[in-house]
Amino acid sequence: MLSCGGGGSGAVVPMTPVVAPEFETKAALGEKLFADTNLSASRSQSCATCHNPAVAFIDDRPGADGSVSAVSLGDDGISIGDRNSPTVTYARFTPAFSSETHARFNSQQPDYSGFVGGQFLDGRANTLADQAAVPILNPVEMGMMDKASVVLRLQENQGYVEAFQRLYSHDIFDDVEAAYAAMTESIAVFEQGDQFAAFDSKYDRSLRGEYSYDPLSKAALGKSLFFSQQFTNCATCHQLHPNGHKQELFTNFEYHNIGVPENQDVRALNGMPTGFVDQGLLDNPGITGTEHRGKFKVPTLRNVAVTAPYMHNGVFRELKTVIEFYDHFLSNSDHVLNPETGLAWRDPEVPSTVSTRELADGPKLSAADIEGLVCFLRTLTDARYEHLIENNGVDCRE
Repeated sequence: MLSCGGGGSGAVVPMTPVVAPEFETKAALGEKLFADTNLSASRSQSCATCHNPAVAFIDDRPGADGSVSAVSLGDDGISIGDRNSPTVTYARFTPAFSSETHARFNSQQPDYSGFVGGQFLDGRANTLADQAAVPILNPVEMGMMDKASVVLRLQENQGYVEAFQRLYSHDIFDDVEAAYAAMTESIAVFEQGDQFAAFDSKYDRSLRGEYSYDPLSKAALGKSLFFSQQFTNCATCHQLHPNGHKQELFTNFEYHNIGVPENQDVRALNGMPTGFVDQGLLDNPGITGTEHRGKFKVPTLRNVAVTAPYMHNGVFRELKTVIEFYDHFLSNSDHVLNPETGLAWRDPEVPSTVSTRELADGPKLSAADIEGLVCFLRTLTDARYEHLIENNGVDCRE
């Protein structure tokens, strides 16, 4: 009898089974890291806490009133931020922060010259990996003391140790900076996966001939308004075909102050001093000009129907409200009251830099126009999230 083990007795030695590594790829490792609450100070919060994959990667935790909170609660269970946690979907297409001049979709608007791109609402991180490095150490987010503390947490997980050594280098944990960078890179690789950018909404399916807008539907009306250069200015900022990519991203990554008012409810809770103003783009360490105060990056409109609340501070809860807010800048607008409060629209938090030229472009919208735009924007929802769409007073049935 042949001996598998080469022993002289001729006994058969069982083969040791080959065990696949727990994390075979950087993406698989990044997915686990993204959801790991052990990477926060009290082991209660992960990236996925504020960017829940089940709800288009937003923070869907309710506030005291039972509605989705405008801002996120920190790992300490007390601290809250001042800005709304944006969706991570389609973030991989955001270019690095830079200054450029480019033509707009709306030829009636002048060329844009200014800053574009970058992660976060103020562009202060160039890449997904740069962005992933920040919340873990932020005292009002995940609250870890320093990078060394994070790396020690990583080494508590033997699966992480094996994966980091195999995917990066055997001595990766000898260098805290290298280990921390490997962690953020893995998260970034995960965020570049197809689940973050499915391109399978009704709008995308219509481009492939798999879905057709009923020409008499509200959504079809909204689509025609959205892409019109005469009747709305939506596509001025919310349309961009990236180079080499045929799908629409519904953002041109520009920075604007669109006159958003202070979220007084949030400020009452987060202990900000009286008179505090969110500086927007001016909070980016690379920006010094006061003309950029109060500007924020144009967000993608993909999945916008399921990623409320809206604006950089979550001040509006309904998509219909957002459109009426835009319309109220027109001198003849019928929408002079905030439908969520029944009161006049509050003044911009930063009045000096409002993009009045872009906001005042186009004729006023009727109630039917606004419902049409809402219905079209709902068709930008990834297929896996379509069940999350709520009517909220607008019936889009075809």
